Amino acid sequence: MAPFDMQRMLLDDFPLLFLAEVALRALFAFVAVFLFLKVSGRRGIRQLSLFEMVVILTLGSAAGDVSFYEDVPLLPVAAVFATLLLLYRLTVWGMTRSERFSNWLEGKPVTIIKDGLYELNSLERLNISSDEFFMELRQRGVEHLGQVRLGILETDGDVSLYFNDAESVRPGLSVLPQEYRPTYRHVPVSSLYACTRCGYPHIIEAQQQATCPRCSNDQWTTALKNPRLH
Repeated sequence: MAPFDMQRMLLDDFPLLFLAEVALRALFAFVAVFLFLKVSGRRGIRQLSLFEMVVILTLGSAAGDVSFYEDVPLLPVAAVFATLLLLYRLTVWGMTRSERFSNWLEGKPVTIIKDGLYELNSLERLNISSDEFFMELRQRGVEHLGQVRLGILETDGDVSLYFNDAESVRPGLSVLPQEYRPTYRHVPVSSLYACTRCGYPHIIEAQQQATCPRCSNDQWTTALKNPRLH
């Protein structure tokens, strides 16, 4: 086993002056990425689309290479940045002139909640776990789906919610953590329950097993009716 070599771990065979070169390369990469974002005219970080994410990751890879590898010259990396900028501009130009191309590249907003119920086709197509989605709703002050009139998943991954007023709140599926919303196949008491898959509210008699008429699910949890607290 080779002895521990602090010199090899910290700097290897490079001279101490190489640290200054790394700093200059990192500065070059930072300025190049900054100028790319400024010149491209892109939007806020919360609005990153799939295409923009690919561009940013490619920029990060190029910036990392030029920062740490002495055998990577600066001009080819600058050419990478210029090519990405041209590609970005051409893509944005194409998106402004073709709605079909824009929808294919960035997708379209998708309705995921309507009138207090899940849009099942949307959720299955998007492959979103219920726990992940429930967390998003809780962070927006939602206790159950009946409080939501309309929920739309935007192309940047954000969720836009439109709420029912206090008089229009419907019974709905709880989005609280599992310990606060026990599920049943045979319900313990006669009451109003919500389907755990689609949110459909249904009155079920005690000890009965019911199948959801909307999605054929057989698991239920107590439906909540609380209005949303602002």
